[in-house]
Amino acid sequence: MTTLPSLASPAFLLSFDFDGTLHFPGDEPPVPTGFFEEIRRIRQDYGALWGINTGRSMAQTIEGIVESRFPFLPDFTIAREREIHFPNAFGRWLPLDGWNKPCDKKIHALFKKSRKLLKQVRREIEEQTGAQWIEVDSDPAGIVAQSDDEMAWIVRRLEEMTVGEPQLAWQRNSIYLRLGHRDIQKGSSLSHLAGRFGLAPGAVFAIGDSHNDFEMLDPAHAGMVACPANAVPDIQEKVRTHGGLVSRAKHGHGAIEALRHYFPAAE
Repeated sequence: MTTLPSLASPAFLLSFDFDGTLHFPGDEPPVPTGFFEEIRRIRQDYGALWGINTGRSMAQTIEGIVESRFPFLPDFTIAREREIHFPNAFGRWLPLDGWNKPCDKKIHALFKKSRKLLKQVRREIEEQTGAQWIEVDSDPAGIVAQSDDEMAWIVRRLEEMTVGEPQLAWQRNSIYLRLGHRDIQKGSSLSHLAGRFGLAPGAVFAIGDSHNDFEMLDPAHAGMVACPANAVPDIQEKVRTHGGLVSRAKHGHGAIEALRHYFPAAE
């Protein structure tokens, strides 16, 4: 699998959340074939690069691309809301130097500084809920709740407990939550990527459906924002507040609708 022909000077950047926005396992195929037709058209007519901006790990993102039978690779991926990768000529994904490692170091330094607070948070979560605390090398602090209602309670409690550490933040998608640094999320990663191509936020399109897409859908990072009809209420409100499009269709079909809205076909 290869990318589309390269663009020396892209004019636009397109950022797509994956699960729930572009990909839905209940559809066949999970990503509509019409989406890729729109990408080809917009690339040719508007000179746009496109990519996946997800909370998945890089390995999980690759699995999703294969499962969805992409006819060509994205121009970039942003995995775990922060790790930027580009495919080479052989389809191998290469990390972006000068961004991925510094982000990890910044997060780990914050966790070291906040070790006592994180222990208190973990104890509170494990004593008061049925949620599971996750610790792995790549993500030293995460939570998996039993339900959306339980996760909503956890978020409210986190807001109370972390008042004294403003740099500590989290990215939530349904019952999953990843703790991290407030300045490192989908939006800041997207802006860093756009800056590498000399693109201002007005040339950036972003679409997402869940809480971890909140920053990405801010005008500071994307001037063209949208969400599918299945987006959570907070995201729909965010998009409407900034004059974006709440698609009438769900999932990948909603992404197609948004692309046609912002990048209409030539008459």
